[in-house]
Amino acid sequence: MSETSGWLRHAVATVAYRAEKSVRGAPAAFAAFRAGPTSRTPAQILAHMCDLFDWALSMAEGHERWAGSPVVAWDEVVAQFFQKLALFDAYLAAGKPLAVSAERLFQGPIADALTHVGQLTMLRRLAEAPVKGENYFKADIAIGRVGIAQPRPAREFD
Repeated sequence: MSETSGWLRHAVATVAYRAEKSVRGAPAAFAAFRAGPTSRTPAQILAHMCDLFDWALSMAEGHERWAGSPVVAWDEVVAQFFQKLALFDAYLAAGKPLAVSAERLFQGPIADALTHVGQLTMLRRLAEAPVKGENYFKADIAIGRVGIAQPRPAREFD
């Protein structure tokens, strides 16, 4: 594994860890919660995050495409999101050449996904189903661990 693909894979694993925390234990009503009349729902945000990793994979492969995903049931969109992460990570793990720079992949879809994870976490608080803060430096984040099964936090804040 090259240093570049290892770094990108760690970034994807970081998205997985933080995203799992933001969706873990969310109440059923959370999927449709709106902070305001024009804001996206958590289900819409997560569907968009699926699109981001489809886009990332298409760019890495050299045939950039964007396709909007329909909003589906919460459990389904959560599962789809982690499947999309796994597909992108598998491409990176295979050591295939990237058709675009790693920096572009990070600054576009990966960084955007991290922003949306923060939105989900904030929406959880607004929906009165908060997620505890965490010292992410101490988190057990591992390259290749991009599924819904993530370790529990090493150090959370009250």
